[in-house]
Amino acid sequence: MRFLGLGESCDLGEMYQRLGAAGHEVRVFVENSAARDVFAGMLHFTTDWRAELAWLRAAGRDGIALFESVAMGEIQDELRRDGFQVIGGSAYGDRLESDREFGQQVLRGIGLNIAASHGFENFEDAIAFVTATPGRYVLKNNGSDPLRTRNYVGELDDGSDILALLSLYRAQEPETQPADFVLMEHVAGVEVGVGAYFNGRRFLEPVCLDWEHKHFFPGDLGELTSEMGTVVTYTGGKRIFELTLARMSERLRAGGYCGYINLNLIANERGLWPLEFTSRFGYPGYAICEALHAASWDSIFKTMAGGGTSFAVRDGYAVGIVLTVPPFPYSYGYAHLSKGAPVLFRATLTDAQRRRLHFAEVAMADSRLITSGNTGYVGVATGVGATIGEARHEAIELAQQVVVANLRYRNDIGVRVAEHDLGYLYRLGYLPDKAYTSQRLPD
Repeated sequence: MRFLGLGESCDLGEMYQRLGAAGHEVRVFVENSAARDVFAGMLHFTTDWRAELAWLRAAGRDGIALFESVAMGEIQDELRRDGFQVIGGSAYGDRLESDREFGQQVLRGIGLNIAASHGFENFEDAIAFVTATPGRYVLKNNGSDPLRTRNYVGELDDGSDILALLSLYRAQEPETQPADFVLMEHVAGVEVGVGAYFNGRRFLEPVCLDWEHKHFFPGDLGELTSEMGTVVTYTGGKRIFELTLARMSERLRAGGYCGYINLNLIANERGLWPLEFTSRFGYPGYAICEALHAASWDSIFKTMAGGGTSFAVRDGYAVGIVLTVPPFPYSYGYAHLSKGAPVLFRATLTDAQRRRLHFAEVAMADSRLITSGNTGYVGVATGVGATIGEARHEAIELAQQVVVANLRYRNDIGVRVAEHDLGYLYRLGYLPDKAYTSQRLPD
């Protein structure tokens, strides 16, 4: 098969490499110049993706364009109209994720409960709003790639912490970068995501559930990041899916969508409350899901392109732990602190463990693996098991095999989910089996 990968940052570099190792032809276009050294020396790159279209078309049904981000949906729609097979998203999917108010309107339209959400394009109006209607809010920036470290989950019931942050942002705001964000009413409960592949007409089975850990430090302390680790399972998601994401089927079909899509939710005694869409491959989500796949990526993509409706997975759980170096989650100073650092391994790393290790911002230089890119996101270590505890233990063991100067990662991924979240969701009737409440955490 032939695959043309297109994205801003080469987020699917490990996937591309594995497709190439399986004997497929892969060419990759990276839009962001700061990320063009990611997987350098490891992949075939192109500087002009349109010049590769004839090469892709010549493969016929064995040619697939893979898109990574929510910034190229219109191009995906254009290519589909021209007869290409495209997996990633669509312009409609881009808007679902990047325009939070639009996403919430769509969710209301399919009959879901949504928390009150208020959009703002300047901090003055937001400060006036919170002053007049004090409460606990969540600040989320709009856009295809917002700075997640500037998002914030309010903690005080009177909103004084949100007011303080808004005042700080007002003082910092450059006139050339106007604000674009929402304040959403805080909803208490357990956060859970439901995701599935959509083949352009219907969802593939099975669907997956995930529990993200977005704070930088263990114990959910520190700033919000894109993600520091996640628990995934393909078991038990049917009820949550049917109540939420399944209702998007007709709208995704009409919007020309083809790819993975995820809906993040809060579950509590009052129901399921959707927060936001991820209308693309998740990272590190795709790598953690892969740990449970019995089917290869090329097989899954052929199934999607051919109109198939299912693929093979394994039972149990997968845990992914994100590996980073300073100054992640920021980019300031990366070139001086960690870029170009050798990535080494302990002698005990096995071939099976290497297959569960998915690199992100790395490159090959002088026959050795080094850090690259612009944020210090080294990769993700995954583990699988019948329980979250077993999967977490395996992921931590793998993370310990990687040696990079000042490597950091959370060592508590999955603890909260095993000790509380699964049992809570079971008691609310969203999970089908009481076994979810009997998770053991190894010492």
